[in-house]
Amino acid sequence: MKVADHSRLIKEAERFVKQVLSGEASGHDWWHIERVRNTALDIAAKENADRTVCELAALLHDVADEKLNASKEAGLEKVRAWLNEQAADLDLTDKVMDIIANMSFNGGKNPPMTTLEGQVVQDADRLDAIGAIGIARTFAYSGAKGRIIHDPELSLDDLAQEDYRSAGKTAIYHFYEKLLKLKSLMNTPYAKELAEQRHAFMEQYLQQFYREWGSRNP
Repeated sequence: MKVADHSRLIKEAERFVKQVLSGEASGHDWWHIERVRNTALDIAAKENADRTVCELAALLHDVADEKLNASKEAGLEKVRAWLNEQAADLDLTDKVMDIIANMSFNGGKNPPMTTLEGQVVQDADRLDAIGAIGIARTFAYSGAKGRIIHDPELSLDDLAQEDYRSAGKTAIYHFYEKLLKLKSLMNTPYAKELAEQRHAFMEQYLQQFYREWGSRNP
């Protein structure tokens, strides 16, 4: 594809994603996509990654999210079918699909990203899961899935026995099973810099949360 074609593809992707994720209230809405896209482009510029691959994968990544589809496979097929409809070239499609298929945290079970562009998009998505925005998204997602905020009678060990996506977990536990781990899992040097302040803010938030709750840290 020529540069002009890539520009058209990006515009079409914006329209497609807005349509699919319109009204999504679990923290995976269009504005999450927009933030991830912008952060991915910032990191790509710093790390000399392919801008088009990063931007397109960032735009489409949650269309395929298994949390928003009948299955991971169904979500991936939805994205691939759309790319085929847009006549995206095979190399670009394969690169984007590889990123989307492997970038999820998935309880920490997915293998490391193998391309720089994959690392960039994964970092951008993970940065939006931490800090002030990450905290807001955690509670939005927990509310959408019927999870309670906190239960001091449940230990971290008890909650760790639950399946990663179990509704029996609490919003606060999500900090320990995922959010507080993400700083050390950033791939690129620039993302690691950005993660420092966001991670520190989450630690401060938890301290304040426990003070107001009247309980000690777990």
